[in-house]
Amino acid sequence: MSKKKRMPLGGLTVALLSASVVLLAGSTVGSARAALTYYSENYGAQVEVSNIGVSLVENDKVISKRDYASNGKWDEATGDLLTGLKEEKIVPGKQYEEAIKVTNSGSIDSYVRVILKKSWTNKEGVKDTTLSPDLIDLNLKEGSGWVIDKNASTKERTILYYTGILPAGKSTPALSDTLTIDGSIATKVKQDVTEKDGYKTITTTYAYDGYNFQLEAEADAVQTHNAQDAIKSAWGVDVDVDGNGNISLR
Repeated sequence: MSKKKRMPLGGLTVALLSASVVLLAGSTVGSARAALTYYSENYGAQVEVSNIGVSLVENDKVISKRDYASNGKWDEATGDLLTGLKEEKIVPGKQYEEAIKVTNSGSIDSYVRVILKKSWTNKEGVKDTTLSPDLIDLNLKEGSGWVIDKNASTKERTILYYTGILPAGKSTPALSDTLTIDGSIATKVKQDVTEKDGYKTITTTYAYDGYNFQLEAEADAVQTHNAQDAIKSAWGVDVDVDGNGNISLR
């Protein structure tokens, strides 16, 4: 049975301003984000569960982890992504460092994957599907050992697999390097013109004032023993495994 521990969304908000202070003066557009990790135990019968563990790492800092401790208990910790931006204004069009990778914090070799989710919510906290997740540009480094499952991915969700075996205590290469909020968001405005006593007043309203963007990451691990069956059972995907243990999606 797959077990998941989730971190609730919300909380941390960062003001989103453009390079031109005037352009988004007074805007409260910000970001809400959460990170979580979990380990699927669907195929754990043939190994000692106490050996498994996985950690999600952002900019060389462990954000979330789930390691088996003992007696059916897990050593778990969850946290927020992008906490390094707490004191900084987010400028549309500017690149921010966002290197996400996975560490095998267990004592056996594993295969790992990451599920990324991006979305927008309005000022009432309701998800707005009219605002494209593509405006949240997490630059992925496909080819650095990571492969995207294009058949299972959508605009909001991207599933990546690390194709090699991840030895115990080792980390994958970063699957991303930068995060950018598309600068076009600062140009979406509405202007209302009123006239009184011969003077015109132009009121500018920013379309996404009060909006939040959400970035989530999930990491999980599967044993290397009987890899094809283990991955199929835990992740529901068919893979081929070469002589070096590298996997490829069918």
